[in-house]
Amino acid sequence: MTRPLWLALALAVVSGPITDAAHPDQGIWPLVFVGVACVLVALRGRTFWSGALVGFVAGLSFYLVHISWASLYLGPVPWVALSTLESLFVAVGAGTIAVVYRYAGRAWPTALGRLGLVPVVVAGLWTAREAISAVWPYGGFSWGRIAFSQSESPFAPLVAWVGVSGLSFLLVWLVALAIELALWVPLPFGTFSGDARGEERYRAPLGGSARTLVAVGAVALVLVVPAWPTITEGSMRVAAVQGNSKAGYFDVRDPGDILTDNISATLPVVDDDLDVVVWPENGSDLDPLEVPQAAKALDYVSDAANAPLVVGTVTQRGDEIFNTSMLWRAGEGMLDFYDKKHPVPFGEYVPDRAFWEPFAPELIGLIQRDYTPGTTDPVFDIDGVIAGISICFDIVDDQLIHDMIDNGADVIFAQTNNADFGRTDENEQQLAITRLRAIETSRSVVNVSTVAATALLGPDGSTIGELPSFEAGALVGEVPLSTVVTPAMSLGRGIEWLVSGLGLAGLVLALTVRPRRPGQRKGPRLSPRP
Repeated sequence: MTRPLWLALALAVVSGPITDAAHPDQGIWPLVFVGVACVLVALRGRTFWSGALVGFVAGLSFYLVHISWASLYLGPVPWVALSTLESLFVAVGAGTIAVVYRYAGRAWPTALGRLGLVPVVVAGLWTAREAISAVWPYGGFSWGRIAFSQSESPFAPLVAWVGVSGLSFLLVWLVALAIELALWVPLPFGTFSGDARGEERYRAPLGGSARTLVAVGAVALVLVVPAWPTITEGSMRVAAVQGNSKAGYFDVRDPGDILTDNISATLPVVDDDLDVVVWPENGSDLDPLEVPQAAKALDYVSDAANAPLVVGTVTQRGDEIFNTSMLWRAGEGMLDFYDKKHPVPFGEYVPDRAFWEPFAPELIGLIQRDYTPGTTDPVFDIDGVIAGISICFDIVDDQLIHDMIDNGADVIFAQTNNADFGRTDENEQQLAITRLRAIETSRSVVNVSTVAATALLGPDGSTIGELPSFEAGALVGEVPLSTVVTPAMSLGRGIEWLVSGLGLAGLVLALTVRPRRPGQRKGPRLSPRP
């Protein structure tokens, strides 16, 4: 049954805040099922274009709430522009799902076919839309994926088996399956009433109790998958330093202030028998390769702690500027470095600046330096322990996570600078993503920030320790090391390609298969019916 457009749009509007509430800071994870259900119910019976309109409204109502923190950095224009761009992706994805619902009756003209295939196709199309927007344009923006709401839910352990895209697929599949079960309309056995308009009326082979049993069984089937065993091999004693500096892009400060803040926060723990000291992204606002005083300061900290220092800074080589993480040791200087591979477009650099600047010259002019994407491998060898290095936005890039594990990472250091986003949900959202990465890779993660959400996470996503937000300090703890490779890491992006392919294949079938009407026989009829 096609619902009035006004009702579908109303469902789309309410879906956004509901889905956002499933993510941190509120973190009411079951609400993600309600939010997804609102969108899918609103799409049933719609054309591509009306479905796209519903999707666009649903996308706006979600992103304008979910990433409202973006307005604190460069103002409302980038926030609205990014929300609109992501909503366009949602619109296209929603339009394709509407098409599947509309023509499912002719592609799968049985109740069991509809029950078994339609939820898979719908979830596959949803996942494909998330996957495409996560990598394109300009490297993509994957914030807000459905899976990222589940970092502390019973579904979180699944990410070690199927990855982030696989978890999104399973969550949407459960919702789509529940909707199919709930909206069946019983008809006499063998009756078919699907037509080109995609009416959804089939004989229901199961009674109400049986339908409930199927729905509960599907959830149980997903949850019965055991957590991936966290096999550890030794540990590393880490000091994660949160200097609580004025580290925002437009903060007023003197050169060296951030460096001084992190030194002050580190010194109280230098006698704690440390294996490594980790500072956040932009932990030194002076490049130690260019400023001798900064190099001496890092030498002093490393020597006092009798341990190497991992520090974020900004470096320049020729005309190119990089957001860099360095491995530094007293008396030896920089031993290794990693340049951020995924700088944020329109935040850390302006792609195609000559094209975009005429549209908002004052805004584009605020971003005066353009970071160059790095090409170095994302790991450091720290006295035999391989540490994967992630700088801020890198943590949402699936491929970079796989690259760390492929390069033998035993632990992950996630350095970030959240100072531009103040006391917003961004800090907790990023920590939730980081927690899922710990489970997905079965690696401990040291999440170290300039101002907020500095935490040590175990390979199962558990919190080993956490610093209070917006307080200077150093968090010291033993983090387990691991070399085990989870199925999600072993399969790489294959799961994402598989489920997305199922969705796209189902869309093609829904558009091309022509139904066989009741009484129509296969092949020629050789003689008239008596």
